[in-house]
Amino acid sequence: MTWDWSAVSDFMPKFWDGLLVTLQILALGSLISFALGLVWALLMRTPTRWVRWPVGVVTEFIRDTPLLVQLFFFFYVLPEWGLTWPALTTGICAIGLHYSTYTMQVYRAGIEAVPAGQWEAATALNLPVRRTWTVVILPQAIRRVVPALGNYVIAMLKDTPILMTITVLEMLGQARLFSQEHFQFTEPLTVIGVAFIFIAYPASLLVRALERRLVR
Repeated sequence: MTWDWSAVSDFMPKFWDGLLVTLQILALGSLISFALGLVWALLMRTPTRWVRWPVGVVTEFIRDTPLLVQLFFFFYVLPEWGLTWPALTTGICAIGLHYSTYTMQVYRAGIEAVPAGQWEAATALNLPVRRTWTVVILPQAIRRVVPALGNYVIAMLKDTPILMTITVLEMLGQARLFSQEHFQFTEPLTVIGVAFIFIAYPASLLVRALERRLVR
């Protein structure tokens, strides 16, 4: 077997298309998981049992079922109920929802790590509940959990190829399509593997640098 550089050259336009889709999935999926995870975490701290219990059941169910099953449910089952979304939108929402149940636990740990004295000081100053959260608690909690959130972004990046199963042409989807059309598998799959390394490794270094900086 010889390496065919012409195959790499032919594949590159599809690779760039797939890379843009992958980065779009990663960016929007991360935003959904961060925002929704914070909502889950705050709802789990409400004193109302009838709020905490359904949120706990839903998030536990999502966390304990495979992302692939959830993707298929969104893509194949929801249209039978009249909810039809484009494949890319479906994939972004599914991966964001799935990872929000993990970021919820990260936020929860960060909130619980805020010293009790901070809560007592806010109470002594008679701060409103909303101001206590937005000015005192959440800035400290989020600062503590940024490295852990970054790790989940990297994990989400490595899960983006799963969206190929619902016809989303991210990087691996484009490589698979090219390989089927040209009967060349080594070159496009190698390019994809190298691309994931070049994205994930610098991202992991950035997460470590953030962790060292924030724990000072």
